[in-house]
Amino acid sequence: MKLRRSKERGYFENQWLKSYHSFSFGEYMDPAHMQFSDLRVINHDFIAAATGFPQHPHKSMEIITYILRGTVEHQDSMGNKAQIQQGEIQVMGAGTGVFHSEYNPSANSELELLQIWIIPAKPGGDPHYSQKKFAKSEKNGKLLKIISGDKDATALPIHQNANIYACVLDEGGQLSTPLDSTKSYWLQVASGNLEIFDQTLEKGDALNWTPGEKAQLTAKGLQESEFLLFEMR
Repeated sequence: MKLRRSKERGYFENQWLKSYHSFSFGEYMDPAHMQFSDLRVINHDFIAAATGFPQHPHKSMEIITYILRGTVEHQDSMGNKAQIQQGEIQVMGAGTGVFHSEYNPSANSELELLQIWIIPAKPGGDPHYSQKKFAKSEKNGKLLKIISGDKDATALPIHQNANIYACVLDEGGQLSTPLDSTKSYWLQVASGNLEIFDQTLEKGDALNWTPGEKAQLTAKGLQESEFLLFEMR
């Protein structure tokens, strides 16, 4: 099991963007942190009011946006135009190629989000788009499957053998749940402080482990907290 503290991540900043990189991205290059299984990017972005990413291309990547605070305004070459708000998740499969833009439409509030890239099982294919809001109560004290490659009826689809779960813990709240011993796992703390396997983790910290290391996930909220659990092949 490996622990990656928030302060160990790569960092980029300009006039309108602050971004922490769990894996090598852009100008941040670390051969020890290129990807984890098919998980290629976890960028923790803080986007200033009335700014954002102008139209740019992507190809052969499953791109997931998880809103932690604020609203992102999305537009793409598939004809989708939408606002994704706190608690909502967006999936955009780039397939053979897609252009999109992402902006913070607020005139005065910062936008905070996680952008996640997963390498698809096969390159190319038709681009696809979906978004969904999950209530906080659905994630409270349990693992809620929010992204899946196995055509789960409640989760948003991606083209890869991977699952993403979300969990919210109140202060003092606890979770104990079995894990698939054949899978690798990456756990990313999105907010708050909590104990995972008796280790204290803070916002931005991550743990990862390989198949067979842990048969049971145990967690306790030291304050109200949220984390994502990536179940990878």
